[in-house]
Amino acid sequence: MDTADEVRIDAPHRELLDQILDKWSLAVPNELCERPCRFNELRRAIPQVTQKSLTATLRRLERNGVIEREVVSTRPEAVRYRITGLGKTLRHPIDVLLAWTSQHMPAIERAREDFDEREDARL
Repeated sequence: MDTADEVRIDAPHRELLDQILDKWSLAVPNELCERPCRFNELRRAIPQVTQKSLTATLRRLERNGVIEREVVSTRPEAVRYRITGLGKTLRHPIDVLLAWTSQHMPAIERAREDFDEREDARL
């Protein structure tokens, strides 16, 4: 990805970042850091997510090793999701990004307003 002189975001890195930084992929590990959850517990904890989106997110996170799926031998059979050791390592960088956005949001909002005003003036 990078050397001492340059930082590049290659296709595999971009794909992974897109997958772990999307809307639901941030919310799911956040919930699972607290405790393992079943599917419907996650749905209740993240009420805006659709069943289809949650299913896709869980599969993507499982494929990337961020969460694991455990089949619990009960009647009826249940599935529980938990964060992995690898998934736990995401906590710090995500917290840093969230702190950055909180700190710089006023400047970003001003930049957006300035941009929109310039765009409106051009029209």
